[in-house]
Amino acid sequence: MRLAMLAVLAAWVGLAEPALALDKVKFATNWLADPEAGGFFQAAADGTYAKYGLDVAIIPGGPQTNGALLLLFGKIDFFMGGDMIGDFLSAEAKLPLVAVAADFQKSPQIFMSHPDQGLDAWKDLPGAKPVYVGAGSINTFYAWMKLVYGFKDENIRPYNFNSAPFIMNKRSIQQGYLTAEPFEIEKQGHFKPNVFLLSDYGYDTYSTLIETRREIVDKNPDLVQRFVDASTIGWYHYLYGDSAKGNALIKAENPDITDEQIAFSVEQMKKYGVVDSGDTLKLGIGAMTDARWKDFFDKMVAIGMVDKRTDYGRAYTLQFVNKGVGVDLQPK
Repeated sequence: MRLAMLAVLAAWVGLAEPALALDKVKFATNWLADPEAGGFFQAAADGTYAKYGLDVAIIPGGPQTNGALLLLFGKIDFFMGGDMIGDFLSAEAKLPLVAVAADFQKSPQIFMSHPDQGLDAWKDLPGAKPVYVGAGSINTFYAWMKLVYGFKDENIRPYNFNSAPFIMNKRSIQQGYLTAEPFEIEKQGHFKPNVFLLSDYGYDTYSTLIETRREIVDKNPDLVQRFVDASTIGWYHYLYGDSAKGNALIKAENPDITDEQIAFSVEQMKKYGVVDSGDTLKLGIGAMTDARWKDFFDKMVAIGMVDKRTDYGRAYTLQFVNKGVGVDLQPK
């Protein structure tokens, strides 16, 4: 009888004080599950999103998906964008999309060269040929490289995500992604390429921007703040804590990825300060500044990528960043 009364009392208390429901959020990444989205997967896997009152469904992207379009038409709430060019083009078209955090302070875009072939410094690269560049890169960072450093159009050869031509030609250079192509070159070519991160030479776009719609910012800023803050904590946990749960979720979503690839990607992100460097050391992961946005806008105007009349201030807001969230989790 006493146990029955306790059970009834417990049920009554539970009814009197129901658990608060978590806010459901749909978040799409721009590629298959991988360490480049590790902070988001970590926050979902280790309970950080739940701690911030969020039930986040992460929807991995891929070559056939368009997350920005899904966001624009209200199918998702947040999107893991690429670099700032997409934001400028959205602002130019007056689309109601806005960047609310920059979880990569540096774009992972790189060029690679063979070691000991006279191409061991950035200043040597404009003389290299051929230059393997993807079609989508010719009018963006390669156009900037031509303007600032004197790279030549006539040296371009198509890069179709096959590094065999680069591996065979020791006087060539090739574009790539910091966390991907160098790993494959070492496996396939059996040498460690020279790596030049474009961000370190002035191509200073933010990357892995958290994007949302203007209406969500205006009508539900608390939701945006919690998602930004929880994602920030997720990145600190993933980079500096126990990332096992995040990696397990990544592998569950993308069974083809290996532990070796994951370890390499995380090592590169930490080595080059892709996520945590510069302004984030004081302001927290996700930091953005007006000065960085203006500087990169001016660079894109100079190469003709963006109309100079664009109100680029529509592309972003600093409302949710630069608050020092998670800074205490940085290694001392």
